[in-house]
Amino acid sequence: MAKPRRVLILDGYTDEPAGFGVPPYIDVYPRYIAGAFWLADKTTVIHYITVDEARRDVAGFIRRANTYDTVVVIAGAVVPGKYLGGEPIRLEELKQWFRLVEKPFKILAGAAARWGIGNEGGTVAALPREVRDAFDVIVTGDPEAYMIDYARYGPERAEPWRIMTDMKLVGEIAVKGARIAEQHPNHGYNLVAEIETYRSCSRWISGGCSFCVTKLYGRPRQREPRDVVREVEALYRAGVRHFRLGRQADILVYGSPELDQEEWPKPSPEALERLLHGIRAAAPGLKTLHIDNVNPGTIVRHEKESIEALKTIIRYHTPGDVAALGIETADPKVVKENNLKTMPDESLKAIEIINKYGSARGYNGLPELLPGLNFVLGLRGETAETYRLNEEFLKTVYERGLLVRRINVRKVLVLPGTSMASVGTRLVERHRSLAKRFQHIANIYSRLFLERLLPRGSVLREVYIERYDSHRRVTFARQAGSYPVVVEIPCRIEGRKVIDIAVYGYSARSVRGLPVPLDANRASLTLLSKLIGRAKAAEVARRRPFRGDYELGRLLGGQMHLLSVSGFAC
Repeated sequence: MAKPRRVLILDGYTDEPAGFGVPPYIDVYPRYIAGAFWLADKTTVIHYITVDEARRDVAGFIRRANTYDTVVVIAGAVVPGKYLGGEPIRLEELKQWFRLVEKPFKILAGAAARWGIGNEGGTVAALPREVRDAFDVIVTGDPEAYMIDYARYGPERAEPWRIMTDMKLVGEIAVKGARIAEQHPNHGYNLVAEIETYRSCSRWISGGCSFCVTKLYGRPRQREPRDVVREVEALYRAGVRHFRLGRQADILVYGSPELDQEEWPKPSPEALERLLHGIRAAAPGLKTLHIDNVNPGTIVRHEKESIEALKTIIRYHTPGDVAALGIETADPKVVKENNLKTMPDESLKAIEIINKYGSARGYNGLPELLPGLNFVLGLRGETAETYRLNEEFLKTVYERGLLVRRINVRKVLVLPGTSMASVGTRLVERHRSLAKRFQHIANIYSRLFLERLLPRGSVLREVYIERYDSHRRVTFARQAGSYPVVVEIPCRIEGRKVIDIAVYGYSARSVRGLPVPLDANRASLTLLSKLIGRAKAAEVARRRPFRGDYELGRLLGGQMHLLSVSGFAC
């Protein structure tokens, strides 16, 4: 009897315009790849490891990799940023590690294989010869399409450029591969599964945004609600409790019969209702259900239907959700030259509409649904005036009293197949000082929006401890979900803990907070002052030790929830 095939999946993490896989997220790639192998042969032995796990002992990883029949590497941060939960695989690691992995058949998949890889924005993405030479196959099509043929027929008959047109089969593969999530280091804690609802972008008809690769997937292909629900159910049975419908260009148009026919399809609130109701029924104890991308152009062109779609999302999701809006620029000239989605006044209108229906505060301490703003620097037609207009736009949003969850500013990563390939990075280089200034201005507004979003004393519920930084003596923590607020806690907290925190300070990208309730008898005067103010902290310090919370109550009144005699020691 033949031995079962042994497969090792190394997750080097992905970050794409539609799709995210840096911890605590797990993207569709490892699940689909595992599912394709298991659908072809259920006896296949598959092990999953993240690049951060491999880095702890590179020599040991290479020795281990050489014991498998097949090694699949997932890579590709094509919208690179700064990450708290992990670091995507670096170009140098792809070059060096896999020259030393000699025995197995080596496959590179993901955005790096399809579009190229760049270490940071403002560069041209490519896949160097040294990387190509380190692998037996570079999958330039859909990884699950290649893997299922490779598993069934061998490498000779598998086509690495093949596209998966049968989304029903994708549904079967997704269900089969769901249990690979059990091997993720964040499993059982804050692991968030990225869920795909459709591929490509409706704007593929017009060529889409100049810098974006999403439209290069071709005519949009939608998944049936029942197939998405079955995948969520399989993940839920595998222990996943956090989900994001993030792998699509615009969640508002999921289920629209016009999606593959019109550049600006009309949303179908009924389709979203079927999808979200099904997810809630299949995963009744889920803790997070969020979205990601929303096209502001859809909102302003189909306002009535978009509002109904937003209301539907809010009815079924969990609070703290973020609708990431790719406004990219506030310069009308740049909008036109790059075939972007909305003019500045339209972008502002989309922000106002999301605020109107999503700003009510939910049970976890955050509003139901807020916009996130994406800016891209270095696009065709950009001038010094572009940067002035971008600054004016942020000023207008703030002065109108609106809420924004986060502002993301990145330099364009020039990818093959996009129209920006003919422009390159010359504008990034020309406007380097302007970009630095705009990033500084964006950081100032990011802090102002955080102060508006979470006033001092606000409480965030169910915050997951992520790691302790011994150099800064700060513990980093976040809620689970789309673009969660990073919390810096000025004391050492280790291990898997889920706590509530009260906000006392701000920076551009995070808030500062303390676990609550804090131990009234043991907390230092400094920490008490951060939480309840100097005068009251001094009074607490003078009167302690307290024998019970009833004594505290008489002193603290409305701040009673912040301290306790049996509270958190920090």
